[in-house]
Amino acid sequence: MDIVICKWGFLFLLCCALIFTVGFSVEGLHGNARVRGVNLGGWLVIEGWIKPSLFDDIPNGDMLDGTEVQFKSVTLQKYVSADNGGGGTVSVDRDIPMSWETFRQLWRVSESIFQFRTTGGQFLTCDGDGNNVTAAAQSPPSATETFYVERNYDNRVHVKLKTGTYLQASKANQLTADYLGMPGWDDNAATFELIIVSNNLHGDYQLANGYGHDKAQEVLKKHRDSFITIEDFNFLYRHGINTVRIPVGWWIASDPNPPPPFIGGSLEALDNAFSWAQTFSIKCIIDLHAAPGSQNGMEHSASRDGTTGWPTSPDYISQTLNVIDFLASRYTSHPSLLGIELLNEPSAALVPLDILVSFYKQGYQIVRKYSSTAYVIFCQRIGNADPFELYQANIGPVNTVIDLHYYNLFDTFFVNMSSVDNIQFIYKSRQTQLQALNGANGPLVFIGEWVNEWNVTSGSQIDYQDFGRAQLEVYNAASFGWTYWTLKNDRKHWDFEWNIRNNYLPLQLGKLSLGLFLKGHRILGFEHS
Repeated sequence: MDIVICKWGFLFLLCCALIFTVGFSVEGLHGNARVRGVNLGGWLVIEGWIKPSLFDDIPNGDMLDGTEVQFKSVTLQKYVSADNGGGGTVSVDRDIPMSWETFRQLWRVSESIFQFRTTGGQFLTCDGDGNNVTAAAQSPPSATETFYVERNYDNRVHVKLKTGTYLQASKANQLTADYLGMPGWDDNAATFELIIVSNNLHGDYQLANGYGHDKAQEVLKKHRDSFITIEDFNFLYRHGINTVRIPVGWWIASDPNPPPPFIGGSLEALDNAFSWAQTFSIKCIIDLHAAPGSQNGMEHSASRDGTTGWPTSPDYISQTLNVIDFLASRYTSHPSLLGIELLNEPSAALVPLDILVSFYKQGYQIVRKYSSTAYVIFCQRIGNADPFELYQANIGPVNTVIDLHYYNLFDTFFVNMSSVDNIQFIYKSRQTQLQALNGANGPLVFIGEWVNEWNVTSGSQIDYQDFGRAQLEVYNAASFGWTYWTLKNDRKHWDFEWNIRNNYLPLQLGKLSLGLFLKGHRILGFEHS
């Protein structure tokens, strides 16, 4: 009798678990389903780390827009410094390079012509032959802020004005445009050592401005035609994926002739994606990944130099809303559209919440102008931000979603974690937060980006399988669903296709919720009933 009661009790609990599992569903997906998706990252918005070979043939490829550089006089053995970080004089008198000695935002005009931005945001400038170089110029830079760089094989450089006059480090520790004659590469006052401090930005701006329009157009057309194809949608369909999240840049609204240096063609590729998605009954989420002026200063927001100008300019925000209008008017009537994400990863440190919420409310109304059912997705601010801040903002009443990005990376908190520690963090921290958000009154919950990668350097295939299984079990409970970052990637554990083909990610979508229930059942000690 006890055994019978236990079995009936088990069946009752099982039914309750299944009812809870189907308690959330997403309109437009078949069978009370939720989003089980993959991001098409690195396709229509370039991220160099996803496919580094895109940048291989750029001349002076280590001096792209946003590169951080220092100059050291070979005669004085001192560093060029913008005093006080910019706004005044430039001296050549520092023994140790720190912030003032690093020109943090290189602007590239061509492979040998550059403008140099200081930590304070000003540009190096010189009024002509015989004058001192200062750091007082504000943007946008003009001819007086433009310098020609001659580079030797051992990173010795000469810098000159358009007139041909070379800069030199004077005995008075000033940077002056008055070197007489043609300097050789020996130790002379016009020769400097170039130090590349950082060359981390490899986005659409760097690629297009680095190659120039014609070559960039050739490179990007080949990439867009080959990186994602209809066969990829077939692969996703065969593995139970029902949604793709497609990052796009703001310049797509000006296709086929976007403002320089951006290259047209992404709109045609997006149209193709919608067509392929329809063929395989896959839904599409359009994700505005890159906003004008950049919402986070990163390469995936197409930042030119690492700065974040989007929240400080009403023109940028207005332009972004126009992009949302364009995308909504074009795609909300398409049967493959599931939703539009208004902005990807705004910076918590640089984008004030009130400005973001105002933008989200306006974006929501724009989408609603064209569709009463399309999901409108609001990405959480990255950095130190609480996702509940968006639940409390009352952005919109119908079919709204909050997008969280869950990575066990990018934070020193995860650096020394073992594989077991990482898995326990998924169950204890991520699952707890998801349960709280699922129970909140407001938008659905979406894990828009996650990956089967961590800081564990010695993880075995079984370790990766366990980590992936834990993430799938927990994220499968998100009320809207999840999308993996990303379908293809030069780094194999970030590559969804590689993970599936090589059995590193145990993708058994139909069994996840029941599996999670049974796991809890075993923990409670009923496995022998």
